[in-house]
Amino acid sequence: MSATTAGLAQSRFARVWASLPTTLVVGVALTLVWVFLALAAPLLTEYDPIKVDVLNILKPPGEAHWLGSDALGRDIYTRILYGARADLMMAFFGVVGPIILGTLIGLLGGYFGGRIDSILMRIFEVTVSFPYFVLVIAIVAVLGPGLQSYFISLTLVNWVTYARLVRSEALVLRNADFVLAARSMGFSHSRTILFHVLPNAMVPSAVFVMTDAVLTIVLGSSLGFLGLGVRPPTPEWGAMIAEGANYLTTAWWIAFFPGLAICILALGLSLIADGLARLLNTGP
Repeated sequence: MSATTAGLAQSRFARVWASLPTTLVVGVALTLVWVFLALAAPLLTEYDPIKVDVLNILKPPGEAHWLGSDALGRDIYTRILYGARADLMMAFFGVVGPIILGTLIGLLGGYFGGRIDSILMRIFEVTVSFPYFVLVIAIVAVLGPGLQSYFISLTLVNWVTYARLVRSEALVLRNADFVLAARSMGFSHSRTILFHVLPNAMVPSAVFVMTDAVLTIVLGSSLGFLGLGVRPPTPEWGAMIAEGANYLTTAWWIAFFPGLAICILALGLSLIADGLARLLNTGP
């Protein structure tokens, strides 16, 4: 690569970097820190996250246990690191099913309209008629605790938001000039939807998905608090808070530090959502 080409590439990168919203950069950095901590957990601690240590029960934060230990002598710092894996999975994989199902339903309803749209919207109305949190709890209770049940329940309940967002965009885009041009050129409906409608209809969902990831973490932690989340003794932040609820006055660190971890990760994802909204000009 010549010096001129390298200089142009460096200048282009500098312009792109300068155009990125600060909130987006900070949010991505915070989230990547948690991803690194979760993946590198075995290298960052010498303790086992599930092994009981009766000689170190309810130890306050100190040199041996930086964030203290719980009622079974397990190191809180270690359990937070390993617990990040479950919460990150809930944050990212918890939105995959809803966004796929919701996008498909929204595209079909918005693009074709008519009877197809009417049928899909009746399904939408039936789903939203039930309280969101209650419906998720009911499905998880039927399927049994665990991440798999959690992901299935979210897919069956949370698709409605993405369907509404994509449908509203598809209703407008189906009459756009570039879509009409694609039809006049003989493109099939599947090609028109996939390459012309979908990329433009997904912009609002791309912003909302990060906000939804925050809600997914909070919901997953709430289920963990109720005993319907990740099965013990696997560490998960919501379950850790539930375990520390009975020791708030004597061992506050058991619930405090997992709660702080949830707040920091949620802050990072919220900043990404705000940055994407500014970058895509869909927010303030």
